Amino acid sequence: MKYMLLVCGDDTADSSGMAPVEPWVEDLGERGVRRHGHRLALPSEAVTVRVRDGEVLRTDGPFAETKEYVAGFDVLECDTLEEAVQAAARHPVATVGAMEVRPFWEDEEPEARIRRLEEELTEAVRAGDVERITACYAPDATVFHDGTAHQGADTLRKALREAAFTGPVTCEVLESGVQVDESIAFGHALVRLTATGLDEFVRVTTGYRDFGLRWLITHQHVS
Repeated sequence: MKYMLLVCGDDTADSSGMAPVEPWVEDLGERGVRRHGHRLALPSEAVTVRVRDGEVLRTDGPFAETKEYVAGFDVLECDTLEEAVQAAARHPVATVGAMEVRPFWEDEEPEARIRRLEEELTEAVRAGDVERITACYAPDATVFHDGTAHQGADTLRKALREAAFTGPVTCEVLESGVQVDESIAFGHALVRLTATGLDEFVRVTTGYRDFGLRWLITHQHVS
């Protein structure tokens, strides 16, 4: 299960004797516990945004004036909350600040969502439905095929229409795999395409990105 670790600093604490963070990051990264994270700029560089009666209200500075502030974040993947708490307790900032450990909202696993996207793409190819095919790609996606780079979904749509095959199209996925890391993923597949005048095996390498409500293809290489 994934946990968000909010690293809360304290601007009144003496951090001169704090241990470096790098060994903690390296250790948890090598063990696959820490999946992602980053340090944040100081609260003085924050901008707080509110919308009231349709008007955007912008305030320079943090949401609340307090001695404690979010200095960074880490995404942990642990079997239990206790394991996440132990990882947080080992963070050097825990000795001078505070660590908030919060579980991610449970949702469908990313790999399952990507598999559904690939199933939709396969069915769209079989149906020869260009609009359904391009709906599986991000607007700025890059697709390489036969040495040609198609930049953007509109360019891909045009190329698909010009290369439309006559008769039914068979798309058979012979093997596939996917690796997911937070908001990006990479997949590979061996696909057999058959149609009138066509019978070929292609190797497809795909990059995906999580756009919030769904995953989309952002980069693809077909050879």
